[in-house]
Amino acid sequence: MKYLQKHWSSLLFVFFIILMIIPTTRMPIQVVLLRTISLSPSEIKKEDRTALIDYDWKLSDLNSNTVNLSESKGKVILINFWATWCPPCVAEIPEFQELFDVYKNKIDFYFVTTDQTEKINLFLGKKGHDLPVFRPLEEPSNVLGYKSLPTTYLISKKGEIIMRKVGAASWNSDKVHQTINDLLAE
Repeated sequence: MKYLQKHWSSLLFVFFIILMIIPTTRMPIQVVLLRTISLSPSEIKKEDRTALIDYDWKLSDLNSNTVNLSESKGKVILINFWATWCPPCVAEIPEFQELFDVYKNKIDFYFVTTDQTEKINLFLGKKGHDLPVFRPLEEPSNVLGYKSLPTTYLISKKGEIIMRKVGAASWNSDKVHQTINDLLAE
């Protein structure tokens, strides 16, 4: 008993490491930790912003309907590259759902993944999400390139990339709402 009292923190750390090694417990622990430490994304400084010029990018929705990003030209757009197997992506989804619920009729959302449709539907259904998910039919413009998941872009009506965030972030924050409201008012 004295050993436990003396070494409780070390034993707790070892237990945590064991849970992180086990695949079935690793993902939920990572998701909770990422939700806890995620901060609101920041706007890109005006002088450092790039613009999306080529909107021609074909995607397929989950019903195999082809859409083109060019349909959103002149609108505020949020594009998120994600995957169902990615802990930072999964950590962001509930906040994206809340953001989508507020702005779904005001801005265009594109949640882009290369996961199989069945896997996406199972994930969304299990969580009760109704986000507009798309699968790319071709590579996006170089401006929308991504090397890691998640990567998210918030784009103005003029095509300026206002926010670009690689990694998990708190997307349903007051700061993001204010930025979107400002973009909608332009």
